[in-house]
Amino acid sequence: MILLTKLILAHLLGDFLLQPNSWVRAKEIKKLRAIQLYLHLLLHGVLMLLLVADLEFWPYLLAVVLSHGIIDLVKIQAQKPTTRRYWFFVDQAAHLTILVLAVGLYDPSLIPEVSFSEKYWLLITLGVFLTLPSSVIIQTIISKWTPLSEDSGSSLDKAGQYIGILERLFVFAFILSGRWEAIGFLVAAKSVFRFGDLRQSRDRKLTEYILIGTLISFGLAIVCGLLYEQFQRVVL
Repeated sequence: MILLTKLILAHLLGDFLLQPNSWVRAKEIKKLRAIQLYLHLLLHGVLMLLLVADLEFWPYLLAVVLSHGIIDLVKIQAQKPTTRRYWFFVDQAAHLTILVLAVGLYDPSLIPEVSFSEKYWLLITLGVFLTLPSSVIIQTIISKWTPLSEDSGSSLDKAGQYIGILERLFVFAFILSGRWEAIGFLVAAKSVFRFGDLRQSRDRKLTEYILIGTLISFGLAIVCGLLYEQFQRVVL
């Protein structure tokens, strides 16, 4: 795993810390004719060579650099102003996949075997449940109390939904790690940032509406966390 870790570190340094914004803009404008593209690839090659420090790895290193350039070119050619975020994640996932493949081809023993037992399937299922399925359930339960005074235009698009998903996943992770006190911190933080504004607006119905949704959200995450812990006790 140390080889893969070094390659990921080189990627992070080359793609984020040591790549100036001017290089990114030049690549997007000039594409294949941009000298910055080749400097970027050279930087990645040098970083990997220094961090890995294994001359026997050089064929795989060369393949990683070449594939990096191809992936970057595909991203530059395919992305549009409205799809930049999408292509960013596709680009990074492709780079990571290439690094894993390079390590696996160089020495298969360096890639640990992953076996999905029953507890992992339950963990994945509960994690998925706490995302959009839980959002739909909560919205269905509290829909009859939707305050007429709520102005959807004053909030970011689907911000409440994403906040709910993140808070449930955080609560779930806190329970699995035994950090129940962190849940209290999360509740306090959300109270300060969200309920403070509602209290100032004196919109009691909207405050109660959000409070009900928050309690249901936390409740679902807690139930899922306790269910997983109970399953582990039974299996073990």
